[in-house]
Amino acid sequence: MNDHCGPAAGNRLYLVVICLVAALGGLLFGFDTAVISGTVGFFQAEFSLSAALKGWVASSALVGCFFGALAAGALSDRFGRKRVMLLSAVFFTVSAAWCGLSGTAVQLVLARLVGGLGIGIASLISPLYIAEVSPPQIRGRLVALQQLAIVLGILGAFSSNSLILHTELSDAAKWRWMLAVGAFPALAFLILIVPVPESPRWLCKQGLEDAARAVLARVAGSTAAEMELGQIREALALEGGSFSDLFKPGLRRALAVGVTLAVLTQVTGINAIMYYAPEIFKQAGAAAAAAYNDTVWIGLTNLVFTLISMAVVDRLGRKPLLLIGASCMGLALAGVGYAFHTGATGHALLLGVLVYVGSFAVSMGVVGWVVISEIYPTRTRGRAMAVATSAVWAACYLVSQTFPILVERIGSAATFWTYGAMCAVAIVFVARFVPETKGRSLEEIERSW
Repeated sequence: MNDHCGPAAGNRLYLVVICLVAALGGLLFGFDTAVISGTVGFFQAEFSLSAALKGWVASSALVGCFFGALAAGALSDRFGRKRVMLLSAVFFTVSAAWCGLSGTAVQLVLARLVGGLGIGIASLISPLYIAEVSPPQIRGRLVALQQLAIVLGILGAFSSNSLILHTELSDAAKWRWMLAVGAFPALAFLILIVPVPESPRWLCKQGLEDAARAVLARVAGSTAAEMELGQIREALALEGGSFSDLFKPGLRRALAVGVTLAVLTQVTGINAIMYYAPEIFKQAGAAAAAAYNDTVWIGLTNLVFTLISMAVVDRLGRKPLLLIGASCMGLALAGVGYAFHTGATGHALLLGVLVYVGSFAVSMGVVGWVVISEIYPTRTRGRAMAVATSAVWAACYLVSQTFPILVERIGSAATFWTYGAMCAVAIVFVARFVPETKGRSLEEIERSW
């Protein structure tokens, strides 16, 4: 059967495989985000860093994330989604190797900045690519593969950190190996991305309709491919492609919703946990080994509740999950703050953190990325997602840079209560402004603005 006449029902296995490969960018994103948590105490002692400098070294990758995400949109609109994914894999590989060889704090910061470029690019391109190859009825679950890969990467980072901690390596070697391990999945991503097809929506935008039809026919079937092409042509005919189009009526509102939701996924405190989990548990009196073991529980909880979210996101819808999750996150953060306030740490603190992480995973962790990947028009989706994803990283940098300073100045309890207050803001915003996108094609969502 030739490329122009795919099977009537498409090849679901092929679709899942190419989405899984794209989601490996999320795995590296998750690994690089979480692996730093196990190294903070080591490099702080080795380089004699203050709280502010500790926050800078830990969060320096996020500066690269911001610029990587900002550039990825324009690059992906010009050169295609696939080529830019390959670029992110190169950055991941170089960064991991460089981190392992870093001899000074400055070298470590530079290496992490390069890794941040890879994370920023992958955080935009992977969900964007998956959304553009997926049929509407299962798009939510397939885009959620990105978040599943992220949490698997986080779990892998926490687990490898714990394993390396128990080796006979010196402290100086331990933190370097924790970071260098990321080179192995980065190389796998680089190799596996080569045979995947380009996004059919991007191909259509370039006038390559035969190539776009071949991809759509293979993943969704020939009949669905013609319908999808018709919708894409209609959408492209009505849209301009300049950055200024994002600020036109309708699209301006979509941009504001995406950016605000992106910021709220971060300022509710998730990366304070992911970047500093062992340090948080050590502040509560846990021994080093116990603190690292507790982070593995965080990774497992994140994984389990991400799977739950993937199972229900296309049934319950985006908005209900966001509202329920943000409510539970706020209550959990209030409990974590109370545990620090009263000194009732230990199991009480771990339970509060796990409830918070599970609530985030089932809602903002999955659904936030799904909504951001769905609500923008085809012609400007790359640029719009670049703005929203850059906002994610700017907010993430703010949280990770200020967390050690806040703990030092206002205490752990007040810091976590501050994040809890942001959950209340998120509930109000989602209830009033975020649309329900369940079961709607990307073109239908575009017309609704």
